[in-house]
Amino acid sequence: MFESAELGHRIKKSVYEEEVPPLRAALLNAQLGLAKSASFPVIILIGGLDGAGRGATVNLLNAWMDPRHIQTHGMGEPSDEELDRPMMWRFWRALPPKGKIGVFLGSWYTWPILNRVSGITKAADLDQSLERARRLEKMLVDEGALLIKFWLHLSKDKQKKRLKTLEKDPLTRWRVTERDWQRLKDYDKFHEVHESVIRHTSTAEAPWLIVEGEDDNYRNLTVGKVILKAIEDRLSREQTSPAAILAPPLLPPIDNLHILKTMDMGQKLDKDEYRVRLEKYQGRLNALTRHPKFRYMSVITVFEGNDAAGKGSSIRRVTGALDARCYQVIPIAAPTEEERAQPYLWRFWRHLPRKGRVAIFDRSWYGRVLVERIEGYCGEADWMRAYGEINDFEAQMVRHSLLVVKFWLAITKDEQLRRFEDRQQTPFKSFKITEEDWRNREKWQLYEQAVCDMVDRTSTLLAPWTLVEANDKNFARIKVLKTLCGMIEAKLKDLEKQGVDYLDKPKKRN
Repeated sequence: MFESAELGHRIKKSVYEEEVPPLRAALLNAQLGLAKSASFPVIILIGGLDGAGRGATVNLLNAWMDPRHIQTHGMGEPSDEELDRPMMWRFWRALPPKGKIGVFLGSWYTWPILNRVSGITKAADLDQSLERARRLEKMLVDEGALLIKFWLHLSKDKQKKRLKTLEKDPLTRWRVTERDWQRLKDYDKFHEVHESVIRHTSTAEAPWLIVEGEDDNYRNLTVGKVILKAIEDRLSREQTSPAAILAPPLLPPIDNLHILKTMDMGQKLDKDEYRVRLEKYQGRLNALTRHPKFRYMSVITVFEGNDAAGKGSSIRRVTGALDARCYQVIPIAAPTEEERAQPYLWRFWRHLPRKGRVAIFDRSWYGRVLVERIEGYCGEADWMRAYGEINDFEAQMVRHSLLVVKFWLAITKDEQLRRFEDRQQTPFKSFKITEEDWRNREKWQLYEQAVCDMVDRTSTLLAPWTLVEANDKNFARIKVLKTLCGMIEAKLKDLEKQGVDYLDKPKKRN
């Protein structure tokens, strides 16, 4: 696979000096066009072997291009804040917005490779990591990103020669470390793993471009020209048709029977019993979040439901049991301009809590398959692929010991009408009812079908939906608290039994 990168490509200095000025000018023009259009981001991964010129390539790109529109991220040892969250979190929050270029020296491939070479993980674990990388990249491309992946290669002999040359010169000796020599000793191991990585993750939408790293002139011109052509081609062509939908079509229930219609909406809880149970489960929830093992996990609760179903009051009963220092309520409204310039899930990624804390989402990432689907805010291809992207997102969280608890609070159409009218007639509740609520009510059946599709496609073993009969608010609040306590208890028992091993998690190295 690397044979073409070992052919000894060289560019004469005179040719290099002649070609660089017009290339730099063209790159700046392409950058300006990208910034003006602000229609897509450019994500550049610089991977490859030590000594192949990765750092020099990144520095060159920053020297050649307008620094206002390029962001460089050297993803080295993770901070404690980053270790508290899934591995992808540090990359999610560094993604460039539309109109900008993001360069990553070190990417979501780095730690799976290092962990495999060092023997921390097995081949099957690496394959799982690569599958997650492929799915992430497909999501980024489907969201409109231009993803360019460079792999800078050197043969073992050339790598050894370069290290010796750098170490011999007093001016460059500082660039060679003990780690570099150790990596050279492990060259064959790295070569084998790199072959597997490139073979499994060079896809049609995000292929790896293998560049020989021995000759600086050849490497620099090749990387610069590839980036220029990719941006110019993308800017010049019209918007392509939406990505093909790979999932099977959604089937409406021909007998008009679906999961929401199986719920017993008549369940109630009288006030006296409610007070007793509220005290019981709030106390239990408080004790669980103070459990010694809770600091090794975190909780994400998602509250979705019909308008006026009581999401806010249920959330208040949860927060009433928690230390204010350990939770955050995240209300989700229409995306801001900053959020529209990023992949859809970006605005949720950045709110993932640290270990020992609780994040409560008042509405969530499920807006794409609910309101955006029904109101036409995104195309069919977008909301159809969102089911898989959401499942991937939640699987990553669970894998990193984030407990995901999802509630759908359901009320009947008649009960919703009663609550709407009550809100209109009560001065201190009137702010809760808007014209949009009435418009949504007119699309009751469409939303009902969308909810059923959502539950069917995203209620997984890792992150199941809990359907809450919310015609009676007392009953709904207690069911939410009881379910939340039960799931936290189960997670704590799991931690006590076996602990958690994060195969993709960057390992702290001395």
